[in-house]
Amino acid sequence: MNEKGCVKCGSKDAATKEVAMTGTGLSKMFDIQHNQFVVVYCKNCGYSEFYNKQSSTGSNILDLFFG
Repeated sequence: MNEKGCVKCGSKDAATKEVAMTGTGLSKMFDIQHNQFVVVYCKNCGYSEFYNKQSSTGSNILDLFFG
């Protein structure tokens, strides 16, 4: 079975972080960070992908990153 790695460098060393960001309009003005994402990033080259935390499919997000 051919395992996939990072789309940029091929590394299989990845990690995740949760981040929150402001939207537009009033949420930006008052710095209300209601947009939540999970970021999966390659530890080797830094390539990152953002996944919306609210619409998570319940599958392993690292599997999505590696294809």
